[in-house]
Amino acid sequence: MTTTQLAAAPRQPLLTPAAGRAGFADALRSEFTKIRSTRSTYWTLLALVVVTIGIGAIASYGTASHASQVDRASFDATQLSLGGLYVGQLVIAVLGALTITSEYSTGMIRTSLAVQPRRGTLFAAKAVVFAVVSLVTGLVASFASFFIGQALLSSHHLNVTLSQPNVLRAVIGGALFLTACGMLAYGLGAILRHTAGAITAAIGLLFVLTVLVNFLPGTWQDHVNKWMPAIAGSQVWVTKASSPETLFSAWAGLAVLAGYAAIAIVAGLVLFRTRDA
Repeated sequence: MTTTQLAAAPRQPLLTPAAGRAGFADALRSEFTKIRSTRSTYWTLLALVVVTIGIGAIASYGTASHASQVDRASFDATQLSLGGLYVGQLVIAVLGALTITSEYSTGMIRTSLAVQPRRGTLFAAKAVVFAVVSLVTGLVASFASFFIGQALLSSHHLNVTLSQPNVLRAVIGGALFLTACGMLAYGLGAILRHTAGAITAAIGLLFVLTVLVNFLPGTWQDHVNKWMPAIAGSQVWVTKASSPETLFSAWAGLAVLAGYAAIAIVAGLVLFRTRDA
């Protein structure tokens, strides 16, 4: 080859051009793979479904066994069959915290940030994937609990159907309630970055505070009860409000719970973007 031919030959790049930064869709696929490939996810979701259905079925069977003592005017068959959500909220809170704190405990958060350096995108992808998984699982648990509970109550004609007022809203609301509880724990996990601390904080907000309110003077309880996240949120899966004059309505109560979750998530996002991994 002559000198002229060498000069005319195009110069080959030393490095392959960058393929571009991973986008939000890529982050979603990555986070879905993570949550799908983690064994604890399946066990926690299974525990959520079993606990929610099991407690609702036991409560429905016990009530059906003492049908003569039931005040049919105030009896809420839907709320009874969904009673397992009181415990289910704690189970989903565990998974919500683990969704983000597990990467800090194993050090995988550094790898995740190396692949997706845009922290806001990574944080949002984790939140969206977890919210979808929680909502789908919550719908399965809520509808299964409702149908099994109503089947047990039907022997004494205490059951209701989805077509009756507020019933479908309550069943779907049960899934939304679980999702909001999980997102609250997710936000706390981002704030604390420690699994035990995040789970403890979530249980404290959702369960312990609800119990402690009962020790307040009666006049105080009417004003404090309605603002407790679990009490406010649980109104969405009730068809007959026990104290409509002191508690929020169904959707307003869920909005209060969602507000707690939103505050935790925003605070977690700010800290996630500003602190070192």
